[in-house]
Amino acid sequence: MIILAAMKYRRFGRTELDMPVFSCGGMRYQHQWQDIPWSEVPAAGQANLEATIHRSVELGINHIETARGYGSSEMQLGPVLRQFPREKLIVQTKVMPKSTPGEFLNTFDTSMGYLGLDHVDLLSLHGINHAEHLDWSLRPGGCVDAAEKLKAEGRCRFIGFSTHATPEVILAAIQSNRFDYVNLHWYFVNDLNWGCVEEAIRHDMGVFIISPNDKGGHLYRPLPKMRSLCAPLTPMQFNDLYCFARPEIHTLSLGAARPSDFDEHVAALEFYDRAAEVVAPIEARLRAEMVAVLGNDWCRRWTEGLPEYHGIPGEINVLEILRLWTYGKPLELLEWGKARYNLLGSGDHWFPGNHMAHAAQAKLVSVLKNSPFAERLPEILAEAHQMFFDAPVKRLSQS
Repeated sequence: MIILAAMKYRRFGRTELDMPVFSCGGMRYQHQWQDIPWSEVPAAGQANLEATIHRSVELGINHIETARGYGSSEMQLGPVLRQFPREKLIVQTKVMPKSTPGEFLNTFDTSMGYLGLDHVDLLSLHGINHAEHLDWSLRPGGCVDAAEKLKAEGRCRFIGFSTHATPEVILAAIQSNRFDYVNLHWYFVNDLNWGCVEEAIRHDMGVFIISPNDKGGHLYRPLPKMRSLCAPLTPMQFNDLYCFARPEIHTLSLGAARPSDFDEHVAALEFYDRAAEVVAPIEARLRAEMVAVLGNDWCRRWTEGLPEYHGIPGEINVLEILRLWTYGKPLELLEWGKARYNLLGSGDHWFPGNHMAHAAQAKLVSVLKNSPFAERLPEILAEAHQMFFDAPVKRLSQS
């Protein structure tokens, strides 16, 4: 029997919202990844969604997060959200940056029509993933100015952005000081954005971590090696507490598909007040295993001297490929590695750059020469391709 601890809350930056440390993400309980008529929503599926939201709020997870890009999620949420006192919920939706503010505002109106609310607490620009999105967002008369208009009208309270971009784009968005919060990736198997987290805190922004269970290693899978190394916690609980040990992290998105999906996470809050102490020996075991397989020098320095994908011929995302290999090989996170690897080149701007099937090895040598492991990289990249390459993968919204 799982014993559930009381929910914990953190100040969500300058919004001053008391944010639950877990958020109820809305991309896994909806019926379709496209807009559909109500007649196509199965009664059992809608009942499951309703039960999931009620369980979330019952546990104290009152931050309900969705997006225009999540198909029928907003439509299905609308009648459920209206079952709760509006002031008890923190509702967030996300709208992609558009080249014209009119298109952005029209898309927001569609979201609000489905949600059936007069305002959302948090409005994100969904996916500032490259320089053009940043320009659409920040230029005079752009999407942020349009969002500010919505804020002045009382239709949203705070403005943020979500991102899968490289750090320089994320930092530029943060340093614009136009946003109240950021949704980004950071967890045990991905520390590349830590500098962005620190910069967000310097700007007193809320920090929301995207999908730490799925993108953070497919930690809901059996994973015998990870389960052994993370005991007595489960891998998901370790990852939760690894994040909570840092006060800079405010909330983790849980993409719940059913009411019971919250339980394992909430049970980890038993250790919340001593998270750093509890995760330290587990982290030490994980890193020791990585060193045993890959070597200490590699584990300390593998990111040094590596350009981003847009500076590499063929836009090979070497940093991402090496990250998947660095964590996937020693920790046996192979299905996760395959899923992420095969999205390269097929996931549009959400998964930028290409994998090694698109590489010209001779051209890679010159651009990777500043790595301390330059001589080894061709062999490692070839091994990563052999380990992970499979049929191209589509994003969930493309399925």
